[in-house]
Amino acid sequence: MSATPRHPLLYTERVSESVDPDQERRAETDQTRRRVLELLKRHGYNATSFQILEPDFCYWLEEDACVAYVDTGPAWVVAGGPISAPDLIGPVTLRFVQAARERRKRVCFFAVEKRFLDAVPFKCFPIGDQPWWDVHQWTDRLGEHRSLREQLRRARAKGVKVDSITAPEVADEGSPVRLEISELIGRWLKSRRMPAMAFLVELVPFSFPQERKYFVARANGRLVGFLVAIPVYGRGGWFLEDLLRDPEAPNGTAEAMVDAAFREIAASGSSFATLGLAPLGGDVRALRILTRLTSGFYNFAGVRRFKAKLRPSGWDPIFVAYPDGRTAIAALWDALSAFAHGHPFRFAVAAIFRAPAVVIGVMAGLLVPWTLLLALPDPTGWFPSAAVQLAWVVFDIFLAAALLGLTVRWRQWLGILLAAAISIDAMLTLFEGIIFNVRHASGPTTWAVVIISILAPLGASTILWGGVLTRRVQSLRKA
Repeated sequence: MSATPRHPLLYTERVSESVDPDQERRAETDQTRRRVLELLKRHGYNATSFQILEPDFCYWLEEDACVAYVDTGPAWVVAGGPISAPDLIGPVTLRFVQAARERRKRVCFFAVEKRFLDAVPFKCFPIGDQPWWDVHQWTDRLGEHRSLREQLRRARAKGVKVDSITAPEVADEGSPVRLEISELIGRWLKSRRMPAMAFLVELVPFSFPQERKYFVARANGRLVGFLVAIPVYGRGGWFLEDLLRDPEAPNGTAEAMVDAAFREIAASGSSFATLGLAPLGGDVRALRILTRLTSGFYNFAGVRRFKAKLRPSGWDPIFVAYPDGRTAIAALWDALSAFAHGHPFRFAVAAIFRAPAVVIGVMAGLLVPWTLLLALPDPTGWFPSAAVQLAWVVFDIFLAAALLGLTVRWRQWLGILLAAAISIDAMLTLFEGIIFNVRHASGPTTWAVVIISILAPLGASTILWGGVLTRRVQSLRKA
């Protein structure tokens, strides 16, 4: 077969009018995915390899190789490396990159491991590290870790019990356990500060259920946790892909599910298990800085601490790789686009509205030098009078203090009050700018200050109102 890219959800052939095109398309999709599954069972080495069977992936197929990618428009973002024999990784990769160039597409490879980099002379940068366990040593490691044993004891004391469930139970959409799991997923999603993402973190736990392992945790009969393990065929192991706990689940629920999964994996004869990438983890300074900057949106540091507390047997670095002629910034942008459904800016705005604390903190910090600038002794050309100048300085001092308080803990009433106050600030500033500042503006510096003074409160009020409305929607959904 020729190496041509195909999107199974879009690929169609000419069919007769008597054939349902949607049915034909679904059949083509299923056939392609079954072929990819066969390749995975022979060559799937990366921990993330099984995830390429999830929706929205395109497949570039050769006779005994596959490259799975997401088309973001300008770029093809590959999940891991090629699914192929080790000696074919390099040639298949180069042919894929050439095919992308012929279609004027950029290429980057997300979440590749050292094996890929040894086969292909690409540039790369780290994005985190991935813990792995020899599950046959799990009992010994647990015996050495008193705090982890205590977490498991607490979970048992609260009535938490973990059981495995079968594929037929999960495959039946109307089964009681499937309905319980769907409700748990809904509660879990509502508790997240980040909008739902795509690519390798999309929550798709029910495809090919016969290939997965499922575990549920109950506390006094109520479902409070759900764990899905997917196979890593090339290592004879398992990736604990989805680990969800109810926001009100007892302490130790997540640890109890991991413990049950590791024990069952060991009993099945496998030895390798992983919890997947700890994003922005490791000893790279740039990643540690990014972890701090994004902590208001996602607790990357907490994810790594949880995985580290389970005492992994080792950690493997994970990379983004890209061919010559590309830059690391462009590769990172393309990878972010894949996670953001192809719209990073739209995703960023949604993230800010869901978790505006980081941006609010920045606004509060910027108000400090801005207030000092307003308090300069000579108000000529900036304010109609000294009284107006004093009023703006006092207002900004109180505004900065209130914004800092909102950053520490979101309170809906305070968010509404500040959004309204800054909206009034924006209207008054615009009025003052038109009536007074524009007539006295001279030179680029003066114009820049006037424009910033008008646009800043407009942007700040938009962010705050967005945060207020988003929190309101979240509270209605919880109700």
